[in-house]
Amino acid sequence: MQGKICMVTGANSGIGKATALGLAKMGATVVLVCRDRGRGEAARDDIQRASGNDALELMVADLASQASIHQLATEYRHTHDRLHVLINNAAVNRATYSKTVDGIETTFAVNHLAPFLLAHLLLDVLKAGTPARIVNVASADQSPIEFDDLIEAKGFTARAYSQSKMANILFTYALARKLQGTGITVNCVHPGVVRTELGRDFKGLFGILIAGMKPFMVTPAKGAETSIYVASSAELDGITGKYFANKRQRYSAKESYDESTADRLWQISSALTQLEIAAI
Repeated sequence: MQGKICMVTGANSGIGKATALGLAKMGATVVLVCRDRGRGEAARDDIQRASGNDALELMVADLASQASIHQLATEYRHTHDRLHVLINNAAVNRATYSKTVDGIETTFAVNHLAPFLLAHLLLDVLKAGTPARIVNVASADQSPIEFDDLIEAKGFTARAYSQSKMANILFTYALARKLQGTGITVNCVHPGVVRTELGRDFKGLFGILIAGMKPFMVTPAKGAETSIYVASSAELDGITGKYFANKRQRYSAKESYDESTADRLWQISSALTQLEIAAI
C-alpha cells in the first residue's frame, strides 16, 4: 500500500482504529476521520507509535451533519488531488430515538446517508486515484427496508440499525453498477460480531444481553481484517459489487439484490442529501 492514500471514517476507536492501524503498517498514507479532535489526536498518536508510520492525517467531521460532510470533502480536495481507498466504517446504534441537525433519524443518517453523501462528494478524487476502492462496512444484521417508516422512524426500535445495514449493502451494489468501467470498485464487508463501543447506550435486558456477549465477541483487530483485505488485496483487483465476511465472498440477504428496492433507496437518498445524482 506504499503510495496509496486511504480514508477511514470512525477511526478513533474499534474497528475503524484497527483498520487504520493495519493500513498504516502496510505503508499507506491514512486519513483518519473522527468526530472528536481530542480522541482523534490520541488515536493518531497510538497508530503512529504502533506502526512507525508518520503518514497519518486527522480530519474532524460530524457524520450526523451533512454540512460537516460537505466541509470534510471540500477540505480533503483542497489538500489532495487523489484518493485510492475510502472505507466508510463509522456507525451508530442508538438505544433511543433521535434526529440529526438535518431532521433525519440518526441511525439512518449516520450509517447510510453519510457514506452515500461522502462517496459522491469524493468521486472526483477517487477517479483521479484509479484504480480506487470504496469499502462499506455493513453487517450480517440485515432487515428489509420499511420505506413508509424510514425518515421519521416513528416505529423506532433496534431494528433501525439492521435496516441501515441493509441500506449499506443496497447502496454498495447500486454504486458498483453505476461505476462499472470507471476503475473504482465498490464492495461491502461484514466484520463479524466485534467487541466495540457500538450498542453501549442500551440499558435493561438488551443491555445485559450485549454485556453478556462481550467475552464471545472478536477483537477489533480481528474484525478489521476483512476491511483491510478488501481495501488492499491484489486478489480483488477489478472485483466489485460483492459482500465479504471472514475475507471470503459471501451472499447477503436476498432482499439486498432487489434492484428496484435499491433504485427507490437511491432516489430517496439523493433527495435527502440534496444531490442530483440519480445517474452518475
